Amino acid sequence: MRTGSEPTEARSPLRMRLGLTVWGLLWAIAGTVIFAELGRTGWAVACGVLTLIATADLLVVAHHLHQGPHWQPGRDVPPYRPVRRH
Repeated sequence: MRTGSEPTEARSPLRMRLGLTVWGLLWAIAGTVIFAELGRTGWAVACGVLTLIATADLLVVAHHLHQGPHWQPGRDVPPYRPVRRH
């Protein structure tokens, strides 16, 4: 039995996460290039690390999107085992 507080048609915001990851990846690449040209090695390395993290996140999100939707229980399936009253 559902309590009424959870969304019945919840979806994961993977496409939004994909867009934000691409946006962050572009900024991290730009930061790496710009700071490397300016001779700011520390900042260039930091942006390079962010580039690697954003790339890994992009691969994970793309993998989850490629998997497609998964089975979700319907309204008649309780989210937990009902309590038996004796």
